[in-house]
Amino acid sequence: MSDIRNVIIIGSGPAGLTAALYASRANLKPLLIGGYQFGGQLMLTTDVENYPGFPDGIQGPEMMELFKKQAARFGTDILEKDVDRVDFSARPFRVWVEDQEHSAKAIILATGANAKWLGIPSEKRLQGKGVSACATCDGFFFKEKRIVVIGGGDTAMEEATFLTRFASKVTVVHRREEFRASKIMLDRARRNPKIDWLTNAEVHEVLGKDKVEGVRLVQHPEGNPLSRLKAGQDPKQAGLQVWDYAAEGLFLAIGHEPNTKFLEGAVELDAKGYIKVRSMTNTSVPGVFAAGDVHDPRYRQAVTAAGAGCMAAIDVERWLEEQAGH
Repeated sequence: MSDIRNVIIIGSGPAGLTAALYASRANLKPLLIGGYQFGGQLMLTTDVENYPGFPDGIQGPEMMELFKKQAARFGTDILEKDVDRVDFSARPFRVWVEDQEHSAKAIILATGANAKWLGIPSEKRLQGKGVSACATCDGFFFKEKRIVVIGGGDTAMEEATFLTRFASKVTVVHRREEFRASKIMLDRARRNPKIDWLTNAEVHEVLGKDKVEGVRLVQHPEGNPLSRLKAGQDPKQAGLQVWDYAAEGLFLAIGHEPNTKFLEGAVELDAKGYIKVRSMTNTSVPGVFAAGDVHDPRYRQAVTAAGAGCMAAIDVERWLEEQAGH
């Protein structure tokens, strides 16, 4: 087992790297375990134009490389591997990466959350080229364009309504007739003249080579059309209506999944898997703190995640001082 660290930070997005920067400058000599997919969701973002300090915008991966260099400059040790399991039942806390055990007096959890995707190849190929899962991040790029929003919950209604500030038309595609959205959110979206509706429909393919040019839709009057297909079956052969719908943007609003499976039983999670914070960044385990999208399903912005990382590092510093004084 390695020496006991002051703090281990798990996660390498804006929250984790900002926490590392502040912890390093406080001379806590942190270890950041960033995962194999280093940099979080910004690694899938081509243009970031709403982060303060970059008036001309910046590429997401370039921004995360700058975050990483700054944290390393002040002494953060960085390990680009995944955490396999943790034990927060006693201090020092223990974290395993493959067969190697690391221990620390405090932990910052900043593993983020991933948007749920449809899982089709054309969607992945066109991510950042018209396919997005964040209207607040990318809506500005779609002025006077036609946009498709997929989803039926409050998030979909909120994102569709927000996108009407920019788009010429927004079409909500939902696989059922009924919506999960609250009545107030659904009514607000239905009153918006820029929003059209396609129910009992699903996106089968995203059209376009280098940018989104439309979507191929499958529709059935009884809902969940794609669930009726056998593997590899042609939708038309299954009796489903198939047609191409022109659009220049596709926004996924079918939810996010926090990266907390390895934390089950270690800290308190809510029904959707997000970490519950008691006050500020404190989790259910004293000495274990959370920052960013892993506990924040509301804002999901790089700047709010970075702010939470700063808060978590300061909370760790003060908590360690309190422990030392006892």
